[in-house]
Amino acid sequence: MISVIILTKNEEEDIARCLDSLSWTDDVHVLDSGSDDRTVKIAESFNVKVSRHPFESFGKQRNYALDKLELKYDWILFLDADEVITPEFRKEILKSTSDADENTAGYYCCWKMMLEGRWLKYCDNFPKWQFRLLKKGRARFTDFGHGQKEDKIDGELGYIKNPYLHYSFSKGWTEWIDRHNRYSVQEAEARLYRRPDFRDIFNRHSSVRNPALKSWLIRMPGWPFLRFLHAYFFNLGFLEGTPGFIYCVNMAYHEFLISIKMRELKRKKHQMEVESINTI
Repeated sequence: MISVIILTKNEEEDIARCLDSLSWTDDVHVLDSGSDDRTVKIAESFNVKVSRHPFESFGKQRNYALDKLELKYDWILFLDADEVITPEFRKEILKSTSDADENTAGYYCCWKMMLEGRWLKYCDNFPKWQFRLLKKGRARFTDFGHGQKEDKIDGELGYIKNPYLHYSFSKGWTEWIDRHNRYSVQEAEARLYRRPDFRDIFNRHSSVRNPALKSWLIRMPGWPFLRFLHAYFFNLGFLEGTPGFIYCVNMAYHEFLISIKMRELKRKKHQMEVESINTI
């Protein structure tokens, strides 16, 4: 069996749907970071274990969960509240963890990005891989941008080919845009000050390769527009109708926000250097 951890803050619109998809396991943990809506009450109505811890970052919150929660099983799956397990995904993770040899430390998982009831297979460049399923004591997380990636892996990583569902837009576009405006600051800092090595662009694992690609490609002139062209035309996003167009436009806008905030950070750093020289 598998223990499941869900990080939450103000997820009353999504948490019930997520928990509904987890009836197959008897060890579900909701780690809340200060919700002031009905998230905790809804979670408690599902008879899952609810804990609280102030949020610092996704990587630190996941590591806190690994260290402090009383997890029943050796295999641990991390989910977000706006994600839903499918029967096919459940079947594969149960079989993969049951058949895993001693050298297996965890698995990359992928999702179906859902918008207006449609799977954005082309726009979202399916499959995108994230490290979500791990064996206890065999891996950690580290922060990168607004999210996290795997760290200190003790063993080999495999892939779960069947996807789960991701409803990133369930709270509406206003919330999505506000959230990604905040994320763009963290992404700008990561891409500017923690740029991965150029060799990582050729890494076989996309969770290593994609942050490197983003950090280097954003330096290209007109990158946000190129991001739109790639997703909408070259990746056949236009086949996904109006939802696909809306998604591609907003992802390009997100890249634009990151680029201008990188520019702002550079200007502030230069100004501080000038002021430092003038005070000498």
